[in-house]
Amino acid sequence: MSDEDTVEGREGDEPTVLVVDDEQGLADLYTIWLEDDYAVHTAYSGDDALDALDDTVDVVLLDRQMPDVSGDEVLDTLRERDLSCRVAMVTAVEPELDIIDLGFDDYLRKPVDKETLLKTVERLRRRSTYDDAVRDYFSASRKHALLADSEDPRVTESEEFEELEARLADLRSDLDRVVADFEDEDYEVLFRRLDDSEDGDDE
Repeated sequence: MSDEDTVEGREGDEPTVLVVDDEQGLADLYTIWLEDDYAVHTAYSGDDALDALDDTVDVVLLDRQMPDVSGDEVLDTLRERDLSCRVAMVTAVEPELDIIDLGFDDYLRKPVDKETLLKTVERLRRRSTYDDAVRDYFSASRKHALLADSEDPRVTESEEFEELEARLADLRSDLDRVVADFEDEDYEVLFRRLDDSEDGDDE
């Protein structure tokens, strides 16, 4: 493929990924891993991320710990702007109960290898085609899985964790009702297989 073809493709059909990390070398490495399949933009600070975020971005890989504007603040602003991009936090921060209120879709602990990063971006790109109920379910499911693995028993015994479990059960019921409305049995089977596949990826 020529350079001209590559540029033309990125301006056309290729999904766009925004990589945000104040460790420049790490952000550049993620960019190298992704650039064969995606149009990739890189931001080395929270401020730069906010400038780069618009409705052309499909997936954001977002560090939590940054010195100027934190990843959590970037995420809050992104959701306030009602942007539809999917977000994976890619961070060294151990997940705690505060993640329940964060509007991310996935959460990766550093260090992250190339295969995991690529699979995560593809999974999130696929989720962008789902409706809100499906995306909410997968987001809540991921948070539940992260907190259930905590070595601190106070996490799973907390009121916040119990509320998350109740919300997850409600979302599951909502999805069952959505699937039950489908007339195509093959689509229902496909949906459930996709559900099982996503849960497996999150483990």
